Amino acid sequence: MSDENTEYDPHSGVETTGHSWDGIKELNNPLPRWWLIVWYATIFWAVIYMILMPAWPALPGLGGTNTPGLLGKSDRAEVTKEVSAMRTERGVASQKLMSASLVEIQNDLNLQQFAMAMGESAFGDNCATCHGSGGRGAKGYPMLADDVWLWDGTLDGIEQTIRHGIRHDSDDLTRMSAMPAFGRDNLLTSTQIDDLVQHVLSFSDRQSNADSAARGSVLFASQCVSCHGADAKGSRLVGAPNLTDAEWLFGGEPADIRATVTNARNAHMPAWQGRLDDPTIKALAVYVHSLGGGE
Repeated sequence: MSDENTEYDPHSGVETTGHSWDGIKELNNPLPRWWLIVWYATIFWAVIYMILMPAWPALPGLGGTNTPGLLGKSDRAEVTKEVSAMRTERGVASQKLMSASLVEIQNDLNLQQFAMAMGESAFGDNCATCHGSGGRGAKGYPMLADDVWLWDGTLDGIEQTIRHGIRHDSDDLTRMSAMPAFGRDNLLTSTQIDDLVQHVLSFSDRQSNADSAARGSVLFASQCVSCHGADAKGSRLVGAPNLTDAEWLFGGEPADIRATVTNARNAHMPAWQGRLDDPTIKALAVYVHSLGGGE
């Protein structure tokens, strides 16, 4: 702007740029010195960084990768190094875990903490899909955060279940039992099933039809006692649930019980042996055992 055309704001006395928007004129104030210093410093730092560190990606002649920088730093290499160190450290602890019994793991605070951390991670990756976060369970999937166990709730028993599964046909050591589908396979009539349901409801002092329950008691004695026991408290040898408490895996309403008697509930759990390594299975057993206090 020439001196002849220089215009000054009458209020501040500052030269204007000559730009005007809706009657508002822009003052030609210089940028703050601190701002300029910061700006120049960032430019200088950016240039130094591009020289020293990986910066420009996929430039011609670099084979589709970035410029390596004079320092040769690589986040990928650093992560690989850290993962390798972690695996080495974990390998030592895993060997110790393998040589210790489950009871010894429980009594060794450091080893127990390692097993708990490892087990929690494995549980989240492999078990939480069915059993829920923290083992809270869902309808048809056992809650692991309590002390109600269909099978064996000891450390060794839990490891056995994890390792070989439940009704996993391809594993000879799997936990196996089968409840008959009394309705689907025409073993009982619809009326008999109704009587049996009323009798099952009476075990936990729930409202039931006394006459129907009396008829159902005869059916229970002939059809169900061999697994659930004469006292209806179940058997862990065959994974038969206790029918006298308020815990129902597939629902405790009359319609739920009737569906169970009619179609049976022979749920499946995969055998994790071969899918998970031995230290992970041991760690899982320790973690699951801790969820509900174990036995």
